[in-house]
Amino acid sequence: MRTVELSHHPADALRIARQRRASSGRQDRAEFGEELARHELLLRRATNARDRARAQQHWITWLRAALSIRKLRRLAPAAPPEPVLPLTAAEEKLAAGIAGEQQVVSEFGRVLGDDWVLVRGYCNRRGEIDHVLLGPPGLVAIESKHLNATVHCDGDSWRFEKFDRFGNLVARGSLSDRGGRPPSVQLNEPADLLEHFLGSRGGTVAILRVVLLTHPNSRRGSCSHPSVHVATSALSLAGQLNDMPPVLGAAQRARIEELIARDHRYHEARRPPAAQQRRQRGARTGRSARSASN
Repeated sequence: MRTVELSHHPADALRIARQRRASSGRQDRAEFGEELARHELLLRRATNARDRARAQQHWITWLRAALSIRKLRRLAPAAPPEPVLPLTAAEEKLAAGIAGEQQVVSEFGRVLGDDWVLVRGYCNRRGEIDHVLLGPPGLVAIESKHLNATVHCDGDSWRFEKFDRFGNLVARGSLSDRGGRPPSVQLNEPADLLEHFLGSRGGTVAILRVVLLTHPNSRRGSCSHPSVHVATSALSLAGQLNDMPPVLGAAQRARIEELIARDHRYHEARRPPAAQQRRQRGARTGRSARSASN
């Protein structure tokens, strides 16, 4: 299986979070640098005074300067220790999700042959699809969720339940992204748009949609009328895909792969920078608040 990475937003988010955490120790290092510069200036002045006194044979002045140098060297500022800060909860969650996605890639690679392509991080204006698998049986869009929980769904209503090791329920709630979309909608919206785009370019192909639970403790609970397939094993999913009959030839697959990459580049180029996205979200929030108050 060949892997094509178009983007990796979770890894980018983790890198930014780590950079922000590391910057917390920069102030201490900056203050140390200023203190060290002042100390070195005083030491140079004392050294110059000692050398002048020696050249002029002013031995009392030379002795005072020598003692001053010895004292300054004892009082040299100590460098602050490198900060060892624990990972934040957000960083731990991102790192676990990235590890889960990498495990998916590894397990697909163990089963799927060279006629399969895994496209990672495809994006359009309706969102991101974690993995797009393209092979002889067709196209598969996969949304991976790294959840230490049992997941239930009723149509597009998703919820989770988390149990401790003794079987006691410790947490429950609805399952959605920051935009309020459950996993099925989070996957179907960009997949629908991709399907429409491919159809408009002559690459008509139906997209199989799968929400893949990647945590080793993930469980599929009761799921009625799901709008996507729900799987808990990448290995099992890959085996099922291998058993499906081929419908796409090599030339068709190459054309579809090229169209997917082209569409991703188009939407990436139109995506505003992160700062502009935050301003736009703030403006929408402000408009919503004003509308609610009127």
